[in-house]
Amino acid sequence: MLNLTAADGHQFTAFEAGNVNAPRGLIVVQEIFGVNAHMRSVSERLASFGYRVLCPAFFDRTERGVELGYTPEDIKKGLALRAQIPESAVQQDIETAAAALDGKPVGIIGYCWGGSLAWLGATKTHSFKAAIGWYGGGIAAARDLKPNCPVQLHFGEADQGISMSDVAAIKKAQPEVQVFTYPGAEHGFGCEERPSFSPKDNELAELRSLAFFAEHLR
Repeated sequence: MLNLTAADGHQFTAFEAGNVNAPRGLIVVQEIFGVNAHMRSVSERLASFGYRVLCPAFFDRTERGVELGYTPEDIKKGLALRAQIPESAVQQDIETAAAALDGKPVGIIGYCWGGSLAWLGATKTHSFKAAIGWYGGGIAAARDLKPNCPVQLHFGEADQGISMSDVAAIKKAQPEVQVFTYPGAEHGFGCEERPSFSPKDNELAELRSLAFFAEHLR
């Protein structure tokens, strides 16, 4: 774990993966379950493609060392923790983590809550050359914000929390953004610890994500 200090003096940790001398960097943004085993696994996998990866622990602002599972009780706790953290504070932590990658071309990728935060990173900071969001439920409400870098988004067509009308609204507001949908896929289709995990959709979304970063992180 890497120790970081945000602009407001808040000290937090970030899981680090990959070679420190890798030519490109990624910020991996957590779900509402903390930097748990799944997020560490995602970080390690992305690092294996030649990236220096940091996964910041945003919940450190309310409770340190949070690692939740995917039970209804875990979801309830994760939502409660998220509700205590202002967006402006998360933005500071995102920018701090990006700066810690020492001037490399940096991308941001997030899942669930992190998908929405990747949109935040793309639209409210200038820290990234590319941003990717997987099933970010907050993107539709912020769809009119202007991205400062290329963006790619992924949604499951059977997601009970993100309607296809919301996805259509995002596409209409952001015609330059790449938006992919996956028939039959549910929320969390990229998480092997969830019942909704879909290996084929996860594989395709990952291939598209890696190609997007390879194109833009130069």
